[in-house]
Amino acid sequence: MFGFLLTSQQVSAEVRLMMIEQDGCPWCERWKAEIGPIYPKTPEGRIAPLVKVMIHDPLEKGITLNSPPVYTPTFILLNDGQEVGRIEGYQSDEFFWWFMETMIKKLPDDLQKDPGA
Repeated sequence: MFGFLLTSQQVSAEVRLMMIEQDGCPWCERWKAEIGPIYPKTPEGRIAPLVKVMIHDPLEKGITLNSPPVYTPTFILLNDGQEVGRIEGYQSDEFFWWFMETMIKKLPDDLQKDPGA
């Protein structure tokens, strides 16, 4: 029913962090300024590479969410295209990293390891 286009990156059989955003979202811009530049360099970023998606774009085939996102930004951790967990909104870097750690712990043990370590 609701969905998001994830560009040409393949999502199934992979762990990804889907960032749901929209134009004019000040909290999206704050996340991009505070976390965006460092995210790919972190263990979390290597475990779950970021895919940015506009909130009203159609869902790529094979993606299953527990519910449609309402707020931007919303960060949805996907494993094999299935939602593992989500963060709604962005308050601070500490809030974001704590929730990312919590969501990654829900992944199977072998997927929690930093592939760049």
